[in-house]
Amino acid sequence: MSQAEVRPTNFIRQIIDEDLNSGKHTNVHTRFPPEPNGFLHIGHAKSICLNFGIADDYQGQCNLRFDDTNPEKEDIDYVHAIQEDVKWLGFNWDGEVRYSSNYFDKLFEYAVELIQAGKAYVCFLNAEETREYRGTLNKPGKNSPYRETSIDENLALFNKMRDAGFADGECCLRAKIDMTSSFMCMRDPVIYRIKRAHHHQTGDKWCIYPMYDFTHCISDAIEGISHSICTLEFQDNRRVYDWVLDNISIDCRPRQYEFSRLNIEYTMMSKRKLNALVTENHVSGWDDPRMPTIAGLRRRGYTAASIREFCKRIGVTKQINTIEMGMLEACIREDLEDSAPRAMAVLDPVKLVITNYSENQTEQLIAPAHPKLDMGTRTLPFSRELFIDRADFREEANKKYKRLVLGKEVRLRNAYIVRADDVIKDDAGNIIEIHCTYDDETLGKNPSDGRKAKGVIHWVSAADAVDAEVRVYDRLFKIEDPASVETLEEALNEESLVVIKTAKVEPGLVAAQPASAYQFEREGYFCADSKDSTADKLVFNRTVSLRG
Repeated sequence: MSQAEVRPTNFIRQIIDEDLNSGKHTNVHTRFPPEPNGFLHIGHAKSICLNFGIADDYQGQCNLRFDDTNPEKEDIDYVHAIQEDVKWLGFNWDGEVRYSSNYFDKLFEYAVELIQAGKAYVCFLNAEETREYRGTLNKPGKNSPYRETSIDENLALFNKMRDAGFADGECCLRAKIDMTSSFMCMRDPVIYRIKRAHHHQTGDKWCIYPMYDFTHCISDAIEGISHSICTLEFQDNRRVYDWVLDNISIDCRPRQYEFSRLNIEYTMMSKRKLNALVTENHVSGWDDPRMPTIAGLRRRGYTAASIREFCKRIGVTKQINTIEMGMLEACIREDLEDSAPRAMAVLDPVKLVITNYSENQTEQLIAPAHPKLDMGTRTLPFSRELFIDRADFREEANKKYKRLVLGKEVRLRNAYIVRADDVIKDDAGNIIEIHCTYDDETLGKNPSDGRKAKGVIHWVSAADAVDAEVRVYDRLFKIEDPASVETLEEALNEESLVVIKTAKVEPGLVAAQPASAYQFEREGYFCADSKDSTADKLVFNRTVSLRG
């Protein structure tokens, strides 16, 4: 298969092909430029796979750059988490990690250059006045009374801003573009504001910080980016991007291209709202396994390969749409089907006593670690007293019920056929023991008389089982579009986390390493929690059910 056949295709790759074929570019240089004001979510994963994937396929470069222009909302912990996420997804950036703050001195010089050209001015309108002067979508704005301040005075005022001569919010630097533009972003946007805030990279060197729209395009140009790829909400802002680069003396001229952002049912991609979930304690943190963050998905048991495959399947277009959660779940099921060893776990145990099995006898049964792949074997202790799942037994049932029924037979996974003979109940009528007999000729084979058990259930030896906490995760929101309601509380799913403290698991799982994945037979895919699970206290997270 040729390289062209292997590569995915989309409109951005078609643009790059045309640019390379025409000689407009001889090298492809992309970047992934997150703001370090929160953890990355799966929407960012789509951008990561696109930008780094393009660089890999075209033998180009992709930078990791933090657009760190708002120190009040940023944190060095976010910087570290984002780097970890990119690496975990399987990508490496070109050279050192970059920061827009590396270019603050140069950005200041370009702002001065705009002032000297009569294309930027210091404005003293307050927030309310600025909104009034800006106009609306149906009404043009009007010029600020400070718009025609002389160049020399604007230079002096801007230097005074830099030297902490004004209070926070007292004034700002605005680009002089067009207050009557039909695009709101072009109505003399703010390009510098006063903000006395400690910056995680530059410390207290600056009390003025450039705005994102001013910083982003210049940072791209400084780094020699050939194709600046972003999501559709920045489509209108491309006009500011182009205007800034057209009006400063910079050699490189990147172009911006937009694609549709990722929307998934039953979740949200607003970093502001995800932050609210954390700060309002609706979740345990940014890495809560219910969160759509890369860290949360990783802790839940999603693999990097499954997320990359998901991003590949959804493709890259300009069409705004919402992806079914089932598509993401299908990707992790397919990946874990071929990579996760099997294990038995009983989440709601009830004791099963094999009355014709010797009290002192224990067998060590050998079972495959995977039914189809060569992953070796595991040893399962088998004894007179077992635990089975309460839902796997009924005193009476119709023919559709394929599990254990009083007076009928079922096979124990990797073991014998048993017949339920009796039950013992407590004073409240709850079954506390199921008494069975087993056929000792049915280990690994059917009975010689031709009868065949209609169902198979899982089990663990009562004497050898290990206690575990199992966290059954479901969708965090109960409605498809949680952003459609006024408050987060209205959309939250109260059953998004069910903690089971009664689970009994096969003894080999005591060696489960943090983040290791298993298929709990007949239950779903689970992983050992990367933060809380230890040999002394096993904690497993449900990644996904067996079927959608």
